[in-house]
Amino acid sequence: MHRTVRNALVTLVAAGALTAALAPVATAAEQARTATRAPARPANPKTVKADAYNQARSILAQAGSQTAAKSHPIHGKNDVPVSYGTSLLAAARDEFRAADKYLPAGQKKSDMSIAHYNAIHSAARTMGIDRW
Repeated sequence: MHRTVRNALVTLVAAGALTAALAPVATAAEQARTATRAPARPANPKTVKADAYNQARSILAQAGSQTAAKSHPIHGKNDVPVSYGTSLLAAARDEFRAADKYLPAGQKKSDMSIAHYNAIHSAARTMGIDRW
């Protein structure tokens, strides 16, 4: 009986010492993990300049987006809600992915041709949009 109690106490003390010894290591590992994370991306702007929207629309239409080609250019306004731009980008993205579905994997990036990928990102940069 004494041996069982002694072994249980030794196990508890060892577990406590191990936990105390590993706590700073875990904290250091967590700090290293958070330090290597990519910085948070800035939020999309609240509005997009009408000229930037029209230029992005033109980029996407020239790349083959029927949605962009059918959308109307903005005129008579200085800026538009960012949702106009994000909707345009998302529609073109979906359209390009559907059109490029059967391309070989080596010719695609993000499930669309590299030319379509570049056009989408060029249009997004033109409007200052990071997420769509």
